[in-house]
Amino acid sequence: QVHVVESGGGLVQPGGSLRLSCAASETIFSINTMAWYRQGPGAQRELVAEIHTTDITYYADSVKGRFTISRSYNKTVYLQMNSLKPEDTAVYYCKVESLGSNLSRLDYWGQGTQVTVSS
Repeated sequence: QVHVVESGGGLVQPGGSLRLSCAASETIFSINTMAWYRQGPGAQRELVAEIHTTDITYYADSVKGRFTISRSYNKTVYLQMNSLKPEDTAVYYCKVESLGSNLSRLDYWGQGTQVTVSS
């Protein structure tokens, strides 16, 4: 079953903006941290931003000041991406860290959404 679904990717010019959304299934018992990762061509997957249940956030230095992560009803996470650069081109993945009904940690990954920044 698909538990995490990303949307909002696409083609945008440098300096433009996109807003990514990630919807987590209500079947996920208890969501803790929600995060966005990305993987560019020939690159390793890297953490872009994350937000915890405390609403404490983390941003990679490369996106700090340009991207904003937020969440709604502890089910949907957003990534507002402003001042986009060509180096932001990547497949963006949503990761949801949760607790199962037995209180063990369960991580879920979305299938990814392509973001291409090009003129």
